[in-house]
Amino acid sequence: MDFDMIVRNGIIVNASDIIEGHDIGIKDGKITCIGHLLPSTASTTFLDAQGGFITPGGVDSHVHLEQPNTPTGDTWETGTRSAICGGTTTVIAFVSQARHHDSLIPLVEEYSQRAKDNAYCDYGFHLILTNPTSKILHEEIPFLAREHGITSVKLYMTYDIMKLCDREILNIMVATRKLGMTTMIHAENHDMIDLIIETLEAQGKTEPYYHSVARPMIAETEATYRAISLAELMDAPILLVHVSSPVATKHIRDAQTRLLAVYGETCPQYLWLLAEKLRGEDFHGAKAVCSPPLRESSQETDAMWIGIANGTFTTFSSDHAATKFNVEGNGKRLGLIDGKPFFSKIPNGLPGLETRLPLLFKGVLEGRIQIQDFVRVACTNPAKLYGLPNKGAILPGRDADLCIWYPPDSMKPFKLVN
Repeated sequence: MDFDMIVRNGIIVNASDIIEGHDIGIKDGKITCIGHLLPSTASTTFLDAQGGFITPGGVDSHVHLEQPNTPTGDTWETGTRSAICGGTTTVIAFVSQARHHDSLIPLVEEYSQRAKDNAYCDYGFHLILTNPTSKILHEEIPFLAREHGITSVKLYMTYDIMKLCDREILNIMVATRKLGMTTMIHAENHDMIDLIIETLEAQGKTEPYYHSVARPMIAETEATYRAISLAELMDAPILLVHVSSPVATKHIRDAQTRLLAVYGETCPQYLWLLAEKLRGEDFHGAKAVCSPPLRESSQETDAMWIGIANGTFTTFSSDHAATKFNVEGNGKRLGLIDGKPFFSKIPNGLPGLETRLPLLFKGVLEGRIQIQDFVRVACTNPAKLYGLPNKGAILPGRDADLCIWYPPDSMKPFKLVN
């Protein structure tokens, strides 16, 4: 057996084990062998991991790229280039339906054309549903699952232009359950939020910081519990996306202990940032506007780390939604009207495709989680959940998507030439 490349002198990490003293043999882009003293030929390339961890390439399963509602955000080219630089080798982005769209097929075709030949890494699609007609649920989604390999849909319980009522959510769960698809849910109570926004604006409290006041944790926890209840009724698998609340996390944990197919996802911003980031002069707090919002105390961020360590969170995603700041009358500055800030008009979202894995790995270095936890939530579980059998693990037959985490101080500055 000959190999195109052999990766040596590393610690191989999968979600359930660590392998030391073995090499990885790669042929035609696939892992073909893991073993000792692998044979080589004159054409074999060697890569020295220098004692670092070798993990599967990251799978970022919650990414917003080049969507119609993010005109100043990343393109497929810039976004996936950033992903590769941060160790992510597969992304799953969103084909987004607007209320007036009565068919998903042309949306998938158009979005596929945007990505084609413009991506630096592998990719897949979720479907965002805002107008779940009978034809879409019973004809188009089965077709897209069968012919395009789409395994998931995303629903919103908030935002006027996207939110669905409970009956619509139930109808979707009936359809996705038949197909074995995962239903992703953005869980926040819209009416609670709407009332608080109206009250704050009437009081003149419109600076970016009040975004966090307008979307309290109880709005997330109530909607999370309701989403779980709907899923339990329908016996349908769901994933609660970008969880930020300790109580919402407990609802997910409690459902899992009752053996419900309820999964959770959290993001880097809920591990490292607090609502204080929303303050700042010259509108700079707008850079930190995302939903759910950054929370107030380190108790909340600590709870997210615990949720990763104890297995409550199935996936760790970036929720990458880049929006430029210094574009007059666009991007984050849509929240400046006649020079006055209005937090409710600021586009939601933070960038994170490139920084997701390094920020999670920092938790490994600090002892918050184990390296196997890192691989489980950032690589293996998203590949399993969304039907990517060649991704997420270092095993013979899998794609040779590898990321090497060199020991501290072993890397020196260098100029990258491609």
